[in-house]
Amino acid sequence: MQKESPQPENEQLSRGLKSRHVQLIAIGGTIGTGLFLGAGQSIHLAGPSILIAYLVTGLVCFLLMRALGELLLSDLHTHSYIDFIKQYLGDKTGFVAGWTYWVCWITIAMAEITAAGEYMQFWWPKLPQWLPGLGILILLLGLNSINVSAFGETEFWFAIIKIAAIIALIVAGIGMVVFSVKTPVGHASLSNLVNYGGFMPHGIKGLVLSFQMVLFSFIGIEMVGMTASETADPKTVIPKAINDIPVRIILFYVGSLFFLMCMYPWQYFSAAHSPFVQVFTNLGIRSAAAIINFVVLTAAASSCNSALFSTGRMLFSLNYGGKKPFAKKMGTLSRRQVPRNALWFSTLVIGLAVILNLLMPGKVFSLIASVSTTCFIFIWGAIVLAHLKYRKQAGKRVATKFKMPLYPFSDYLILIFLGFIAVVLCFKTETLIALIASLIWIGALYAVKLIGDRLREKAATEEADQNE
Repeated sequence: MQKESPQPENEQLSRGLKSRHVQLIAIGGTIGTGLFLGAGQSIHLAGPSILIAYLVTGLVCFLLMRALGELLLSDLHTHSYIDFIKQYLGDKTGFVAGWTYWVCWITIAMAEITAAGEYMQFWWPKLPQWLPGLGILILLLGLNSINVSAFGETEFWFAIIKIAAIIALIVAGIGMVVFSVKTPVGHASLSNLVNYGGFMPHGIKGLVLSFQMVLFSFIGIEMVGMTASETADPKTVIPKAINDIPVRIILFYVGSLFFLMCMYPWQYFSAAHSPFVQVFTNLGIRSAAAIINFVVLTAAASSCNSALFSTGRMLFSLNYGGKKPFAKKMGTLSRRQVPRNALWFSTLVIGLAVILNLLMPGKVFSLIASVSTTCFIFIWGAIVLAHLKYRKQAGKRVATKFKMPLYPFSDYLILIFLGFIAVVLCFKTETLIALIASLIWIGALYAVKLIGDRLREKAATEEADQNE
C-alpha cells in the first residue's frame, strides 16, 4: 500500500474537503438518477412493496459502509479503499477491483448524462438527447480541474437542492394525505398503497425483480471511501457520515416513495419516466413538475460530478508510481494537486455515451444501469472479503474503535445478499447479458494482470542474467 509519508509533497492529494463537504457528498452519492429515474421501473415491477426492497437494500448498504469505514480508519494513508483490497486480497484482485471500479463510475456517468438528456426534453421535446449531456460534461470537467474544494463545493450545493426538494415533496405529501386532496384518479390517501392490487400486487416475483434497480439506486454510497485521503479530519468526519446513512435511507428513499404512492396510485406511473415528475404532471401542477424536473436534472449532474471525481482519483491511484508513459501521465498531479490528466482521460471515455445516445437514444440508460450493478456486486463483495481478512489478521488488535457491528455475521449477510442480486440478474435477458459481460470483463482483467506479471518477471530474469 502507498503510504503518505514517502510521497513528495507535490504528489500528495490535497486534504481540501471539509466536514460539510463529506457529509453532503455522502448524501449526494446516495440520491441520484437511480432513485429519481430508476424508481419508475422499480415501482412498475413491485408496486408499493418497493418500500421493502429499499429498506432491505439500505440495511445491507449501511453494514457495507461500516465495514468500509473500519478499513479506512485502520490506515488513513491510502489513496483509496482499493489499496485495502490489494493488501488483503492480493495484487491481482486489487488490480481487477481498481479497473472495475473505474469502469463502474464511467458507466454511471454515462447513465447520468443520458438521463440529463431525457430530463431536458421535458422543456424542449425536440432537443437531441446527446446535447445536454455533452454540455454538462464539459462544465463539470472544468470545475473538477480547479481543485478538490471546487468539487466539494459543487457537490455540496447539488446535494442541498436534492435534500430541499425531497423534504418539500414529503411535506406536500403529508398535507395532501391529511386533507385527502382530490386527484384526477381519486384522493391522496394511505389506502392508495393497498387499493390497487394490494401492497404486493405482483407477488414475491415482482419484489425480487425490483432489487436490481433498487441496488443501482444505492450505487455511489461508497463515495466516502474515495474522499478519505482528501478529508481534513477523517477520524471524526467519516464515522459521522457513515452512521447518518440509516436516517438518510428512511427519509430520502423510503419517505419520498411512500408519499409519492400515497399522493398518486402506483399503477399510473410509467416505468420509462421519473415518478417524481409524473406525480405533479398528473396532478396538473405543471410548475411543480418543472421544479422537480430541475431537481432531478441537478441530481444527474451531481452523480456525474461524483463520477468524474471518482474516475480521476481511481485512474491516478492505479497508475501512481508506474514506469510506462501512460502510467506516468495518469499518475501525476497538477500544481493544484488534482489528477488532471486522469480526469481528462476519464471524461473522454465518458463522452462515448454521447455517441451511444446518438445511435440508440431509448436504450442506453437501462443497459448501462445493468452493467453498473453487476460490476458493483464484485466491488462491494471485494470490500467485505478484505474486511474479513483484515479482522482475521488484526485479531483483538483492531486499529479503530469504529468496528463493524455483529462481525462476522454482518459480513456474511452482505455476501449472501450480493449473491441473491447476482441470481436476480439471471431472470431478465438484458441483465443476464450485462452479468455475463461483467464476468468476461473481470476474467479478462485477471488474465491481463497475470500475463503482464509473467512478462515482467521474465524481463527481470533476463536482465539479471545479462548483468551476470
